Amino acid sequence: MNIAQLEHVLRAAAAITGTDRFVVIGSQSILGTIADPPTDLTQSVEVDLAPLSCPSDADLIDGSIGELSPFHSTFGYYAHGVSIESATLPDGWESRLKALCTPLTGGATALCLEPTDLAVAKLVAGCNKDVAFITVLVRHGLVTIDGIRSRLRDTRLAEPLRAATEARLRRIEQSYLE
Repeated sequence: MNIAQLEHVLRAAAAITGTDRFVVIGSQSILGTIADPPTDLTQSVEVDLAPLSCPSDADLIDGSIGELSPFHSTFGYYAHGVSIESATLPDGWESRLKALCTPLTGGATALCLEPTDLAVAKLVAGCNKDVAFITVLVRHGLVTIDGIRSRLRDTRLAEPLRAATEARLRRIEQSYLE
């Protein structure tokens, strides 16, 4: 996904829901925080949108412009309606959101996760694709291992999940140092 596609999804989501503010929870939040991000960070065809004013609008987004919808079939990308609670984020993440509102968003604003907050959310999720995404962020110098570790300390996690998350970070750090 590129910035023009994100703007298109925002216009469509706003038109469908009547909501004009969304938090971009997933990897495509990088489009609103990093000018010209590396292409290996923009491979997803999905943007995770959490509507702010009416969380139940996530279902409307999924049904209208979600995966396998006519929107997806026509344009090759889509929105996944999510709730903010679908991501585990460090304390204070809200104060670090970056707003993306351009003439091409149709008045909608995407509130994008700061890259280190995004890395923490992906690290906690722990999917292979998420770990690979974090590794690319580190390799390009967009986040640091120490920064992730610091934010991870400010993230509320149950102990078994914390241990698994910290182990994933150690593996990323080791692979980066090799």
